[in-house]
Amino acid sequence: MTTAFDDQYKSASVKTVDVLRPFTWLRMGWHDMLRCGWVSYLHGILFALFGGLVFFLARERFWLLAGAFTGVLIIAPIMATSLYALSRALERGEPISFNVVVNTWNQWQKSHTNKLGDDYWCLIRLGILLAFAATGWVITSAAFITLITQTPINTPAEFVQHIILAKQGWAFELWLALGGVLAAPIFASTVISVPVLLDCKVNMFQAILLSWRAVMENPLAMGVWAAIIMFAIFLGSVFAFLGLIVAIPVLGHASWYAYRDLVDTTKWPKR
Repeated sequence: MTTAFDDQYKSASVKTVDVLRPFTWLRMGWHDMLRCGWVSYLHGILFALFGGLVFFLARERFWLLAGAFTGVLIIAPIMATSLYALSRALERGEPISFNVVVNTWNQWQKSHTNKLGDDYWCLIRLGILLAFAATGWVITSAAFITLITQTPINTPAEFVQHIILAKQGWAFELWLALGGVLAAPIFASTVISVPVLLDCKVNMFQAILLSWRAVMENPLAMGVWAAIIMFAIFLGSVFAFLGLIVAIPVLGHASWYAYRDLVDTTKWPKR
């Protein structure tokens, strides 16, 4: 016996894209950033300021620093919701202003429960789940580092010296591999689920399942997209976080086009 949930979930189809398609999303994201102007750059500026503040306050406390940055990276898809909304406004031919950002976040609070029993607060629930995931990664990472090294790691400099530049063993490589294993399901759960929640009247589980389907149908392309995201964030952070002013808007806008390319939700009710 099928339910309304099953019928609506099956009505969304997943499309297959070329392995190099993520670079097209990046180009389209760049164009949207230029078209949106300061409204788009503002998101990157806020990320850069937060990154600089966290680094200044926790520069001698490695695990606090790692926890803060991990948390921000994991919930970044949610924080970029208004960037998706800006790209959607461009797609619809609507005027671009800061009101698009304000209205987007106001809608999350004012939306009424729909017939499937879900509402905009599903975004908050998703954020809470991701926050738990970030906490779990930091705890697991700390336990792993403690297990493989006899030297306490308290500062970023000690992490570089005893883990990244260690002359013996494969501590850093193993740490990266562990991070990849833990990050993969988070990436698969969020890569298009937040744009779906913004655009369609569906619940959190439908959006996450659709995101997983998109990743499973396009493993190579999504692997390339994940690598692009990590590389862009890394480059944006190493130059005093100033690169995030551009990296965050481009990635946010590009994620909207990833959603449009990967799934067909025309049969799902729109917000």
